[in-house]
Amino acid sequence: MIYEIRFPGGLDDTEAVARLLCPVEEHDGPCEVPWSLAAHDGDVVLGIHADQAKAEEVADRVRAFVGEARPVTLTDADPAYYEELIEQARIESR
Repeated sequence: MIYEIRFPGGLDDTEAVARLLCPVEEHDGPCEVPWSLAAHDGDVVLGIHADQAKAEEVADRVRAFVGEARPVTLTDADPAYYEELIEQARIESR
């Protein structure tokens, strides 16, 4: 499944969230969870390819990272917006 995790923020937050998901930028092998990240309409939008339990775990990590002042939402995402993420997951699962 594809999920979106959103919270209020901008470009300044995207690098920090990227390091939360992938602490070593140039590592060997796939990331724990295939992801994509963008700033859109005043939000940071994190797309992930995961089962629901893993998506909830990642959302909880993001909540802990951004703090209680900024609400974090987890929703099902439209796969049509995440074709590259789906392809990334397919390649990494080989």
